[in-house]
Amino acid sequence: MQAFTYTRAKSVDHAIETSAHASTAQQGAEIRFVAGGTTLIDLMKLDVEKPMQVIDINRLPLANIERDGDGGFRVGALVRNADLANHAQIRQAYPVLSQALLAGASGQLRNMATTSGNLLQRTRCVYFRDINSACNKRSPGSGCAAMDGYHRNLAILGVSEHCIASNPSDMNVALMALDATVSIRGPKGQRDVAVADFFVLPGDAPQRETVMEPGELITHVRIPPAKAGAKSLYLKLRDRASYEFALASVAIVMGLEGGRIRDVAIAMGGVGTRPWRSAAAEQALRGNAPGQAVFENAAKAFLADARPHPGNQFKLELARRCLIKAMSDLSASA
Repeated sequence: MQAFTYTRAKSVDHAIETSAHASTAQQGAEIRFVAGGTTLIDLMKLDVEKPMQVIDINRLPLANIERDGDGGFRVGALVRNADLANHAQIRQAYPVLSQALLAGASGQLRNMATTSGNLLQRTRCVYFRDINSACNKRSPGSGCAAMDGYHRNLAILGVSEHCIASNPSDMNVALMALDATVSIRGPKGQRDVAVADFFVLPGDAPQRETVMEPGELITHVRIPPAKAGAKSLYLKLRDRASYEFALASVAIVMGLEGGRIRDVAIAMGGVGTRPWRSAAAEQALRGNAPGQAVFENAAKAFLADARPHPGNQFKLELARRCLIKAMSDLSASA
């Protein structure tokens, strides 16, 4: 691990000002905020992340879950995954979010990991974490060893010729289906970004994963009010029952009316370079009565643009079955 300067932030403004000052003083050197550290510290030990300055934000007043003005919820950036998953009102209003969080990592990690850290979680691609391997995400222009190497757990949607790394988060998939918004504060002020616009496709610049700018800090996540009568579900398929990343997962929110699907939101994890949502699949469901043929058509639409590699070709069928199972189970309980 490279030596670094450690600072404990006294306020949100102090954290941002310290980051801006450090970046200027150290000529644009990498600055990182740390909370739970469940990803950052690992990557620093591997020399994948080598910040010159680490700013501890754990004492900032960002650890509350509160009702928002519109009846939804405002979740602080420092809310631990375990606290969010087990919050009574969250479990009641958004089962899909609680289920996704409880499906992620271990109990010990959920006690440390934070809402903002989960949003910024880095890929588990083995080549990204190996500094001796070619990785455009870690070292732009070096190539992508995963293309012709081990890519069983990597993406089939949103890939480019430069990167096929998958987004590893469970929480982010649920937030995508819930139309959440990320509140960000930085040197230029405050802005709110829909979670659907927060993640960036790799394209020819896979080192950029989100719309976050240098010095910016996530302060909250806003979740809109649950729709009346809607039910939700998170289904995760993985190699073992616990402490494993998804090969394919589905977050679905669905409302029925008169025996037909009134509204629906579907997002997938494990298969995309970012949490993946398909407007085409949702359109194939709306207005139709739930049934195998309708679900098959929606799954086909969801995966229409998939570009698998030999080692993860199986994800096409796995994702199809995951989608159909989730849709079937949720509609049966509605």
